[in-house]
Amino acid sequence: MSEIKDSQKPNGTYLELFTTFFKIGAFTFGGGWAMISIIEREIVDKHHWIERNEFLDLLAIAQSLPGILAVNIAASVGDRIKGGKGSITAALGTILPSFLIILLIAIFLTPDMIKNNKVISSIFMGIRPAVVALIIAPVITSAKAANLKWKTVWIPFVVALMISIDMGFISNPILYIVLGGLGGFLVWWLPQRKTRTK
Repeated sequence: MSEIKDSQKPNGTYLELFTTFFKIGAFTFGGGWAMISIIEREIVDKHHWIERNEFLDLLAIAQSLPGILAVNIAASVGDRIKGGKGSITAALGTILPSFLIILLIAIFLTPDMIKNNKVISSIFMGIRPAVVALIIAPVITSAKAANLKWKTVWIPFVVALMISIDMGFISNPILYIVLGGLGGFLVWWLPQRKTRTK
């Protein structure tokens, strides 16, 4: 991805980019999907680095790429803000907290200590419902921003149902990413073709 010209580049320093994603990585439980609503709030609402529609486009790209969603979206946003170096900065900010926390746990705690500790078990039992809410929140926000209408609202439900059913290739998410991209292209291309043939 090429670096954006200075006149088009959003305001923000490398330090701001790193600390923002470091904070997101340090205080978000539940993986990439749970991070999305917090990333959106920080990047779109608080810092105003990119527009909401553009964030959704970057999110779609991040989901389509192989690898960890949180790192992909951080790298995509970092590239949009500060180019290649920004992409590396944002990705490092996201990865570093998890790496340090896991390193500390590996040094000082064993799996049995975590499992048998009532305090830690209670903390994680309380975190689980909050993680579910953090995952649902970006789904609702994305649906509103994507302008889902009654004619198209069935698509995400059908796709989610098909993915949840264990039926070999038909439950493969890659299939629906390809079909979604192909469908979007046809929706754009067919009217263009009709206009040219007139």
